[in-house]
Amino acid sequence: MHTFKKLMVAALLASAVGCAFNPATNRPDLVLMSEEKEIKIGREMHEKLVASTPTYNDPILNAYVEHVGQKIARASDRPDLTYYFTIIDSQDINAFALPGGYVYINRGLLTYLQSEAEMAAVLAHEVGHITARHAVRQKTAATGAGVASVLSVLVTGSGVVGDVANLWSTAAVKGYGRDMELEADRFGAQYMYNAGYDPQSMINVIALLKDQETFARRRARVEGKKQQTYHGVFSSHPRNDIRLREVVEAAGELPEDKKITKVEYYRERTDGLVYGQNAQESEKNRFNHKSLGFSLLFPDGWNVENQRNAIVGTAPDKSAMMTIRVGKRDGNQPADMALRGVYDVRSLEEDEALSQYRLEGHTGKLPVRTTDSPDRVAVLFYGSRQYILEGKVSEESEDKEKQAEYDNLFMTSIRSFRPLRKTDIVKPDIKRVRYVQANDKTTFSSLARHMEIGEYAEEQLRLLNGYYPRGEPKAGEWIKIVQ
Repeated sequence: MHTFKKLMVAALLASAVGCAFNPATNRPDLVLMSEEKEIKIGREMHEKLVASTPTYNDPILNAYVEHVGQKIARASDRPDLTYYFTIIDSQDINAFALPGGYVYINRGLLTYLQSEAEMAAVLAHEVGHITARHAVRQKTAATGAGVASVLSVLVTGSGVVGDVANLWSTAAVKGYGRDMELEADRFGAQYMYNAGYDPQSMINVIALLKDQETFARRRARVEGKKQQTYHGVFSSHPRNDIRLREVVEAAGELPEDKKITKVEYYRERTDGLVYGQNAQESEKNRFNHKSLGFSLLFPDGWNVENQRNAIVGTAPDKSAMMTIRVGKRDGNQPADMALRGVYDVRSLEEDEALSQYRLEGHTGKLPVRTTDSPDRVAVLFYGSRQYILEGKVSEESEDKEKQAEYDNLFMTSIRSFRPLRKTDIVKPDIKRVRYVQANDKTTFSSLARHMEIGEYAEEQLRLLNGYYPRGEPKAGEWIKIVQ
């Protein structure tokens, strides 16, 4: 009778707050959001995402990811939900999910996986986040900061993982914390088992990510940069993590002759996958000024003109514009003072210092704005010059989300301002992952000497082949190189 009473109380609570019973967690979802609303939000975010960040143009590979993803989806706790699987054309090591059935895997992560089972593990983990409704269970989901701020992560060219504030789907971009990640691992491992994939591949993938994290930490320390991670919740190596092993082993163990791994098939489908920056796809609206030696990324699809007194970028529907003007820097005057001096104001609103690509500057909004004044202003110092950047929406809008969306676009362009690089003028050849068989003299250090993939070439080859930080390939073994 006691158990019956508890079930009745749970049912009454669920109906009182309008929540639904979640088949994955096997308990009510105490969130004020219906599945219909969840799907609507996911669709809206997806549309903005694909409009602002490149997807990978390879129909065969896309169909492959879709096929494996749908196998996992059918084996999940929410098989009636419509799922969509998309490859993001980014070199970052990441995958993520949005509410309502939208799953994304970066091209960069695909290059480091070793089998179809490992790809299935990534997709299953993200499906686990969706079936458990992790995004809508987050506190941020109840208030909904709006989908516009997603653009501040996705259009920067820095990938879908970022240090972002005030983001509706902060969890989808930055991670959920250990309990939810483990829950997604548990559900994902079960869906893998149900679909015939070896659940242990989940641990292989997280070990791969841990190796990436270890390398990124070392590199960040050497270069003095902030480190970013994907799964980032394990202090020890995943193979030694008791809780992780428990949730994966709980899925069950398939007979050896029933486990789907498909190493060779995955190798065939990923041979020729773009490695690193995809010169054909990324930053296609970057404006390069050769004589002044600077480069700036305008929003995708905007028309850019180099006029006599300014460079002007205009939205396709003329609803917004950005201008860049150049002037002489006034000695050692601080950037905030220089910006206030340009507009003859004593203070700025929503202002902040800028420090990017070894350049200093300042940005903000004018305290009193007229129909002719810009909505966002910035100054950046480069050599003896100062560059004034202005973003302006053509008509006053009461739509707060639209205003925030444009301000994100303006800030993205401002933060993209940097000195011109050689590769901006002459695009580098696209590098691709190729598979070759090792011989008895093959070492990663000898291969690295022939690969033009940066100063960490040996470490990257080891990470690509699952040999980080040490070890050498065996004769006859298929390994990845970059050409």
